[in-house]
Amino acid sequence: MKPLEILGCRLDPIDSREAAASILALARGSGGAQVVTLGTEMVVHAQDDASFRAIVNACALSLCDTVGLLLVARRRGAPLRERVAGVELIDRLCAGAAAQQLPVYFLGGTEGVAAEAAAILRARFPGLRVAGTRSGYFRDDEGAAIAEAIARSDARLLFAGMGSPRQEYWLAEHLRATRCGAGIGVGGSFDVIAGRIERAPPIVRRLGLEWLYRLLKEPWRWRRQLALPRFVWLVLLDRLGLRPVRGGTPS
Repeated sequence: MKPLEILGCRLDPIDSREAAASILALARGSGGAQVVTLGTEMVVHAQDDASFRAIVNACALSLCDTVGLLLVARRRGAPLRERVAGVELIDRLCAGAAAQQLPVYFLGGTEGVAAEAAAILRARFPGLRVAGTRSGYFRDDEGAAIAEAIARSDARLLFAGMGSPRQEYWLAEHLRATRCGAGIGVGGSFDVIAGRIERAPPIVRRLGLEWLYRLLKEPWRWRRQLALPRFVWLVLLDRLGLRPVRGGTPS
């Protein structure tokens, strides 16, 4: 199916199995393909940040990571059964990387979190080659040196868990210098894998209420959740043809 455009942002309506297969194929190449796991907060941010919107639309893949986008995509005829959640996608990618002997690199989180997540995944998927790990706390002027270190590790697939939009901007600027075939922004997935953050129970995730569970567990996140009603409002305006036209939309 052709990509969709939701509020000026491209979305590739593929499921997690298709996404993992495509990313692993990109990782075997040398194009430095960037992958974004797109969420409603990111789409709302893109309304006011043309550079970020351009990065999303230039990515090799833009995947549906939240329920809001999933519902809009379904209304537009996309045959998506579920969102492509970052944690499950990492599992699929690590399983495939282990089978194909593709070295992976974990960049992000606070000190030690990336290493913990990598160790858990290596135990879960015997044969997984972890090329290296590093925290996501570094100065902007250290970016080039970090990219060079990743290049020396011979990693083919890079997981960047630095939060959005920082991880997308970093990958757009430095991914090619890492010489990884593919790089994907995974937000706070390392914290979940390492057990630092408790994930919502499966039934809550199936009901599409993981955002509410996170808000109840971490009430200080309420300002971030304001993106959801704004997203709904913008989608409504868009359906009525009342949303201002913005540049940087996909062709």
